[in-house]
Amino acid sequence: MMHNEPVHINGDGETSRDFCYVANAVQANLLAATTENPAAIDQCFNVAIGERTTLNQLFEMLRQRLLPQFPHLREFKPFYGDFRRGDVPHSHADITRAKRLLGYEPSHRIDKGLDEALDWYVTNLSHRAICEGALQL
Repeated sequence: MMHNEPVHINGDGETSRDFCYVANAVQANLLAATTENPAAIDQCFNVAIGERTTLNQLFEMLRQRLLPQFPHLREFKPFYGDFRRGDVPHSHADITRAKRLLGYEPSHRIDKGLDEALDWYVTNLSHRAICEGALQL
């Protein structure tokens, strides 16, 4: 998006996922590694936020956050292709067990994760950053 390259979405964009920010995965792993709850030892847990976000919603969240620095995104739209065969239309993790046995509480919903991470991507992957990096070689 920053480079004004096409964004391709498989299907109509209403496919949804339970996206998980890395801080949530780190929290769950630390809780699992340090738990003293015998019921939680040697168990598997779903780690997510317990919410679904469509690809269209994700695209729009990214576009809105990038727009102030990248005005070409004002009318930017994704390109829709065929739905991927065998792809799961919707994914929504049940994190009840991780909450109950580990005390897991997601600290980052998708909007907070994007707000926290996007500046790094803009700084390190925008055209300006790439050009400045090339000049330093």
